[in-house]
Amino acid sequence: MKNILIAVTGASPQVLTETVFALHKQGKPIPSEVYVITTMSSKKTLEQGLFEQGYWQKLIQDYHLPIIEFNSDHIWVISDDQGHVLEDAKGESDQSVMADFITRKIAELTDEQHVAIHASIAGGRKTMAFYMGYAMSLYGREQDVLSHVFVDDEFEFVPDFYYPTPLDEFIAGKQEGVILNAKNANVTLAEIPFVRMRKQLERNLIPVVKESSFSKTVARMNAATQAIDLKVSMKSRSIHVLGVDIKLSAKLLAMYVFILEQPNRKMKVGSVFIKSMSHSIRYLEIFDSLGGDVRVYTTFGLEDYIAWSTRELDGLKPISTSFIQTNLSGLHKKLLAALPEDVFEQIKVNSDGAKGGSTYHVKENLQVTFVD
Repeated sequence: MKNILIAVTGASPQVLTETVFALHKQGKPIPSEVYVITTMSSKKTLEQGLFEQGYWQKLIQDYHLPIIEFNSDHIWVISDDQGHVLEDAKGESDQSVMADFITRKIAELTDEQHVAIHASIAGGRKTMAFYMGYAMSLYGREQDVLSHVFVDDEFEFVPDFYYPTPLDEFIAGKQEGVILNAKNANVTLAEIPFVRMRKQLERNLIPVVKESSFSKTVARMNAATQAIDLKVSMKSRSIHVLGVDIKLSAKLLAMYVFILEQPNRKMKVGSVFIKSMSHSIRYLEIFDSLGGDVRVYTTFGLEDYIAWSTRELDGLKPISTSFIQTNLSGLHKKLLAALPEDVFEQIKVNSDGAKGGSTYHVKENLQVTFVD
C-alpha cells in the first residue's frame, strides 16, 4: 500500500521535517509522496527553507530515508474555482475558498483504495486544521491517519531548527544569546482519533458531496438529521440554515424579510399592489434598519436619504415588479451558491409567473426565527 503524507502549513516548513522525522523514529511507515496545502506567501517560505536551504534533503541523508517524492509541484496553493490563488487566508471570504480546496483535495486522495493517507494538522491557521480534520472525518477510511506533531518549547518557532540532528548541531535559540543543540530536541507525533463517517453516508451521497462546496456539504449532511430551521439576523445581515451562514446585501435581505412579513408569506403583485405606496414604505423601513446603500432611495423616486429620514415622501414611487424580480434573482443566486438545491427549494421565494401579476410566496411550513 502506498503511503501519502498531506499537511496544511503556514509559514513553518519545519512541520514537514519534524513529522517525517517522528514517523521514522516511531517506526511508522515513511510516505512515498508528500503534499502540502498552503497559501502563496507561505509557499515561498516553504521552498526557501526546505529546498533552497536544503533542510529537506539534509533530513533524508542524515537518517538514510528512502526516496520521498516531494518538490515544488507538490505544494498546492489554495485557489478558488476561477483559479485565483490566495496570497494569505486572512479575509472572511478566504475561509470558504480554503474549506472547499482542502475538502476536495482530501476527497481526491482518498479515492484510491490502495493508498493510505497520513494527514497532519500541525501547521497553518486554526481554520485550516479544522477543515483538514473535517475532511478526514468525512472521507477518511480505516487505513487513514490524522496527526499533530509537538516539539520542546525551547525549540518551537526557532527559525534554524528543522528536526533533531543525529550529531551535535548548535543553533541560535529564541532568546538573544541562547544557543541550543538541535540533537537534544524531542519531537512527538500524536495520532488524533477521529470519527469516520464515510461508511455511514449513503453510497449515492459521496459522489455528490465531492462535487459540492464546503457549505453545501455541511447543509447536505445536516439535512439528513435536522429539520430546516431558518434563522434571520438583521444585525449581521445574514440568514442561517443547517449550519451555514449566508451573508446578504441589505437590498436582498430586505426583500426576503418583506415577503416573509406578508399574510401567509404570500403577495400578489397585481395592479392594486403596485399602486400602493404602503409597500414601498414598508420595504424601505426594513432596508433602512439594515443600513443599506443610500442610492436605493433614489430608485424609489426620493431625492436622497435625508428625504426618507425626514419623511418628505412626495416623490415616492410604488415598488416595481422589475425591482422585485431583480432582487429575488440576486437572492436566489446567493442561496444556490451556498446550499444544495433540495435545501434551496425549501426556503426560496416561489413565483407562479402569472401574466396578470405574479404571486410570490415562501412556504408556510418553513420554520423562521428572527435572532438578535
